[in-house]
Amino acid sequence: MKLVLTEFVTLDGVSQGPGSPTEDTTDGFTRGGWLVPFIDETFVRRTAEWLALADGLLLGRRTYDAFARDWPQITDPDDPFTERMNALPKYVVTRTLTEGSWNPTTVVSSLEDVAELKKATGNELQIHGSARLGDALVKAGLVDLVRLVVAPTVIGAGRRLFEHSDGTAGLKLTKHEATPSGLMLLEYENQGAAPTASYEGVTAFV
Repeated sequence: MKLVLTEFVTLDGVSQGPGSPTEDTTDGFTRGGWLVPFIDETFVRRTAEWLALADGLLLGRRTYDAFARDWPQITDPDDPFTERMNALPKYVVTRTLTEGSWNPTTVVSSLEDVAELKKATGNELQIHGSARLGDALVKAGLVDLVRLVVAPTVIGAGRRLFEHSDGTAGLKLTKHEATPSGLMLLEYENQGAAPTASYEGVTAFV
């Protein structure tokens, strides 16, 4: 399976609490809900299409606990995500749980376990939220594809994506789309370590 990281971020890279001011108040964060004003039909359709590609969800402990609390409570039959989120196999990366409450759940404890999961037959194993886990897996070279939804807003506080480890990653943009509300939908392939070079003038590039 491909390992795919899906994240919602602000222009200043914050990934914490996109859906509600009370979604994630860790470390006193009070500026959540920044994605909601920009949700439109294109966003809903595209993210539902992404979720349809999943054969499993890979989650960190904090995101798993929040999802396990919230998703089973959504009963709207017209919601395009609920049935699939609740039915998909869940894999939670943690050393503090021995079993999960959001079935079907399997507990894994290491990046080596994640590498083994990727060997299974299937389409995509998707990471949603779980910024610290996603960052570690990108830097370890285990993530094949990064999908970002970038909201046109700067909030100046909160937990940021890709700030938790010392490794680098080079990404190749393969798809891009703007929604009517101004969200940018970006898809990148992981190319390994980030390249660097020295600028030697414009003529070097033409």
